[in-house]
Amino acid sequence: MKKIFVLLVVLATAVTANAQFEKGKAYLGASLSGFDISSQAKKFHFGVNVKAGYLFMDNLMATAQVGYDHLDDTPDAFTLGAGARYYIIQNGLYLGASLKFHRSDGVSDFRPGVQVGYAFFITRTVTIEPELYFDISTKKFENSAFGLGIGVGVYLFKDQYKLKK
Repeated sequence: MKKIFVLLVVLATAVTANAQFEKGKAYLGASLSGFDISSQAKKFHFGVNVKAGYLFMDNLMATAQVGYDHLDDTPDAFTLGAGARYYIIQNGLYLGASLKFHRSDGVSDFRPGVQVGYAFFITRTVTIEPELYFDISTKKFENSAFGLGIGVGVYLFKDQYKLKK
């Protein structure tokens, strides 16, 4: 009985995830970060990021993001970035790459980064997106960041808002 239940869940997931990442869809997302895993001991870290994207090919999204980070032991930081996200398979697993401009306390830094995450659909258009990220500081490697972000995304279908005639 358990095997049949698991099979039905897998089939339902495959059917609902089918064609979710097709050309022409827009994306809006917001995430919280700050669950850092690093060698530096940080007292408190809170980050919020807003991301927008557009699927210009099936499974390939261009993204832009703005972010704010607050750390107890250092000045607040602001980021502005662009990147791409590739959905490996239609179930929501993705790989990402980005380049962020990071500014904190008058010091600017470019940070290339990589991400791996999963877009888990809770409705037809809304997702919960856990993501592991690694942003490499070009100024000091010690300022690089490796951590976990948790986000919510909305995938807007290209025909979703057309008026019916």
